[in-house]
Amino acid sequence: MDFQGSLFGAPSFGTASVDAPTFDRVVRRELTRGAWVDICPAWLPEADDVFAAMVQDVPWRAERRQMYDREVAVPRLLHTYGVGEPLPHPALARARGALSAHYRPELGEPFVTAGCCYYRDGRDSVAWHGDTIGRGKTQDTMVAIVSLGDPRRLALRPRIGGPSISIEMGHGDLLVMGGSCQRTWEHAVPKVAHAGPRVSVQFRPLNVF
Repeated sequence: MDFQGSLFGAPSFGTASVDAPTFDRVVRRELTRGAWVDICPAWLPEADDVFAAMVQDVPWRAERRQMYDREVAVPRLLHTYGVGEPLPHPALARARGALSAHYRPELGEPFVTAGCCYYRDGRDSVAWHGDTIGRGKTQDTMVAIVSLGDPRRLALRPRIGGPSISIEMGHGDLLVMGGSCQRTWEHAVPKVAHAGPRVSVQFRPLNVF
């Protein structure tokens, strides 16, 4: 594993405990057709410890999927923590609780699952898609992504065509896709020539995939 943790220790969150993620530095970017993204760099406390625990303790699995007339390997490792399942680090449980409390007035419900992806190097990626299996196909919802490890670019583009945007997600960064984003926009993590390991944790409400 080539990733080097923070040289400066845990990020400062003012007078708040380092155990409690805060939202005072979150910036919302309005997209089109009712979609938006919230972005906060260095949001997750204990990011180095969480990253190490996830690489070591998550029961990662490789998957294969049918692609036209052949079966291909999914270019990343996967695991999902369902409703009620303990997460691999207490900082993630605190983060999910903080997200649920902060976004409940807009979302109307808590985040209850955590989908995890392990991008081992720059060859691992995810193709253009929206989380439209389940309620995200017809309803506004939210997906909150916490990124750990090497920075990778998250690309977003409107489904009906138009300019795309690119957001670099670094170690401990938070990005929340909300409103109509899953229905009206797509997102992807493109392949790159060189990258170290990265873990993505996607917190979702019930029945959003």
